[in-house]
Amino acid sequence: MSVDMMQVAEAVAREKAVDCELVIEAMEQAIKTAARRTYGNKVVDAKMDRETGKIALCHVRTVVEEVEDDENELTLEAGKVLQADAELGTEFREPLAPIELGRIAAQTAKQVINQKIREAERERVVAEYEPRVGELITGIVKRVERGNVYVDLGRGEAVMYREDLLPRESYRQGDRVRAYLREVRNQPKGALVFLSRADAGMVLRLFEQEVPEIQDNLITIQAISRDPGSRSKIAVISMDAGIDPVGACVGMRGARVQAVVNELHGERVDIIEWTEDPAAFVVNALAPAEIDRVLVDEESNTVEVAVDEENLAIAIGRRGQNVRLASELTGWNIELMTTGEEQEKRAEEIGAAKEAFVSGLDVDTDFSDLLVAEGFMSLADLAYCEVADIAAVEGLDDDLALEIQKRARNALLDEALQKSSEDGDQSSVSLLDLPGMTREIAAQLAERSMLSVEALADAAADDLEGVEGLEREAADALIIAAREASGWFE
Repeated sequence: MSVDMMQVAEAVAREKAVDCELVIEAMEQAIKTAARRTYGNKVVDAKMDRETGKIALCHVRTVVEEVEDDENELTLEAGKVLQADAELGTEFREPLAPIELGRIAAQTAKQVINQKIREAERERVVAEYEPRVGELITGIVKRVERGNVYVDLGRGEAVMYREDLLPRESYRQGDRVRAYLREVRNQPKGALVFLSRADAGMVLRLFEQEVPEIQDNLITIQAISRDPGSRSKIAVISMDAGIDPVGACVGMRGARVQAVVNELHGERVDIIEWTEDPAAFVVNALAPAEIDRVLVDEESNTVEVAVDEENLAIAIGRRGQNVRLASELTGWNIELMTTGEEQEKRAEEIGAAKEAFVSGLDVDTDFSDLLVAEGFMSLADLAYCEVADIAAVEGLDDDLALEIQKRARNALLDEALQKSSEDGDQSSVSLLDLPGMTREIAAQLAERSMLSVEALADAAADDLEGVEGLEREAADALIIAAREASGWFE
């Protein structure tokens, strides 16, 4: 019987691909658990001889300072009677008679062993596959249930959900599948390994396998956007001036990219050269459409792209696919329009800018035309640029440039105060009516979103630190005046 126990432990270890020692420890734990039904509250320990397979039971009693459990504890004095060098924490083991495993005890032991083995399997799967997340992995389809594909990896099982498959892709039991190891999740019920053929990482790893220059870090894939099963765009850059990154990824007669396309069942792959210039990058990303004009707005992270009527459909792509993938690839919001629409929009912007200059700066139309021609398109452009930029306008000197900038800031301040009032400023006192307030100080407060008396009243002196022309005492006085105007002290 003892030899049989060792043979069982070794067989289970081989079948479950776990350490035999762990199976033996699970058996010992199972025997300990089952022994409780025979020996009640006694602390029982079980040990299996690794050579003979014989299991020995013993009752464990521990030396403690104050005995609370007479059956399992003993005092230091009693311990010294049994062993002269006994001390606190010393354990005494007394042999117990072997137990007979009844039906319930055997079932309990089986549950304990199975639980320990499942925990070991989970830890093994996590330890083996978690470091491989992000790699391509090959397995055999074990079964298909409700569109989800379960894959045998040899030393574990993985699942590929329906959304991780390419459209119109199907597998049957026994098929070999290559997929991207997306995630390993350690859960109480067992480790789950998730595969995907729809992840953008699948394209990345396939190109790494097909293009030696990528493996050697001579070419880097900077970005990927993908519509699984239909189209992908990848942006590549060369670390070596002598290597064409696009040509290297395409390969001789398209052999390299074709190998990737075949693995993805005909998915189209656009290879684009990455560049730091956002305008050039967006133009490359929208290929094969021909672009007429590009305007980059860094503040709103938007790129306006103008194309002629013939290229608009190509730039948009089927169901907006081309522009959407280009936007994902570049990280910019791309606004497409025809050349005619772009000209109309530009004319409207120029008209609005001229009107704002005439009304806000109190200048004539000719002067507003001159400002627009120099690239100024808003009052904010004039208010917060360098004075030298304004002075560069034909016919202006530094003094006139300062005056123009001052008028622009005043106009913006009036607009901000007016908007604040319309948005619900309950005070009858304007920010400019407060004692000690100047337009210069108010303009700086407006930049800090303090556009009303109430907003200033809620501020602390530290919030006004750094405002030019406003010392600490003056800042305190302004805040007090704002609070009085807001009715704080009534």
